[in-house]
Amino acid sequence: MIIPSPTIKPAPEVQAGCWSGFKQSIFKKKPTPIPKLPAGGLVVDQSNAQPQLPEYTYATSCDFCGNGDHNRSANWWPADKPPSYSPMGANEIFRPDVMRTIEETLSNLNSELRELSLKIHDHPELGFQEKYAHDTLTQFMTSKGWEITKHYLGLETAWRAEFTVGHGGRTLGVNSEMDALPGIGHACGHNLIAIAGVGVALAVKTALEKHCVPGKVVLLGTPAEEGGGGKIMLIERGGYKDMDACVMCHPGPGPSGSIGTGPSLAVQPIQVEYFGHTAHASAAPWDAINAMDAAFLAYSNVSVLRQQMKPDHRVHGIVEGRDWAPNIIPDYAKMRWFIRAPTGAQLKVWRDRVVKCFEGAAHATGCKYTITYGQLMYDLVQNPVLSEELVSTLHNRYGMVGTPAEGAIGGSTDFGNVTYELPSIHPSFAIPTQPGGGNHTIGFTRAARTEEAHEETLRVAKGLALVGFRVINDDKFFYKVKDSFNPHKQI
Repeated sequence: MIIPSPTIKPAPEVQAGCWSGFKQSIFKKKPTPIPKLPAGGLVVDQSNAQPQLPEYTYATSCDFCGNGDHNRSANWWPADKPPSYSPMGANEIFRPDVMRTIEETLSNLNSELRELSLKIHDHPELGFQEKYAHDTLTQFMTSKGWEITKHYLGLETAWRAEFTVGHGGRTLGVNSEMDALPGIGHACGHNLIAIAGVGVALAVKTALEKHCVPGKVVLLGTPAEEGGGGKIMLIERGGYKDMDACVMCHPGPGPSGSIGTGPSLAVQPIQVEYFGHTAHASAAPWDAINAMDAAFLAYSNVSVLRQQMKPDHRVHGIVEGRDWAPNIIPDYAKMRWFIRAPTGAQLKVWRDRVVKCFEGAAHATGCKYTITYGQLMYDLVQNPVLSEELVSTLHNRYGMVGTPAEGAIGGSTDFGNVTYELPSIHPSFAIPTQPGGGNHTIGFTRAARTEEAHEETLRVAKGLALVGFRVINDDKFFYKVKDSFNPHKQI
């Protein structure tokens, strides 16, 4: 608990989401203990006010700054690749015969996957509203003979597709995201993530059949990554329980042929509401308690606190009013914030300091207030064995490169919570973008529709498929993966 709370109510149905674009790879990140908040969020109510329950509003914590340099001539730099890095130190890949099967499968599916991508791209839908994507993707997987569960685990736009080969064997999980951003559509490339998941699942299934390997593939359509924490809901409802490992990927700007397996930031969404008293702003301002003043004092307090903020921490938010007018002193103001740090433990310390900024503003203005905590998204802990295998495969097969440098990247994702449940990887990969056209810009919306982006997506999908196949097929490799999974979580 942060502060003793006399009141519990559901947190706003708005979550931070989305992992940051390509930046740095990491293979030795040590996860740290994470504090737990009560399910559904925590509300600290220091007043007798009767605030309205927060309505569903759309928000995202994504921060796709790529490598932070938007002033270059382009975000696709063929002449500026990172140093070649092959962690396995070998020029061979696991089961070249299986890789050929995977490549042939995805080559045969190329036109269908491209059509799927464009359909989803051209029908953008916000989180929990991905009905077109839900129906289109489930219909496609049904046509391939998969067992489909629509509206999975009570989420209207979640779905599950599974295929079992033989008897026994391990289960590989794959994720497909589907949601878009308000106003700018698929500016995070979830149309590419959707088909990457489909492609990986179908390629692994075909390889299992052709090479007589028993196992199961489960493809989850996960809603509301950008604005609702859909994967967290699926975790809580048992959606990942039967998986031995889980994989997905994410596009972003970056050097040509680059692949990143770095961490993301843990994030805590917080909503603050201030309650005052109206009065005529000219005739009797002394009769008012100004809620807007409280909000802007809080904003100023946080801005001053930035002086003591560590370089890898973040805090950012917005102010919202209700029926504001210049001649009426506002009696209500709302703020929505995202607080981030590299780990959950660091986040708790930083969060407590930021909350004091909110409380101090209320005391200074005489306002009553409530603080509502949204659901915590954990930092992304890439499984080191899976990451190393993927980078090695993509390097040795296609000449793709990564960097072993450590360092947290700027965004957050609900897949971070998945990485605390089971061995998982969530690599980023670069697609061609225009200057200033990184994730969450209209330029990236256009980039996510290009043929070049499609080709890069399938290339990464091939590597993920081989790694996923090896999880099922190679006992020694799987136990190495399992042994390396040790998040020491306290969720």
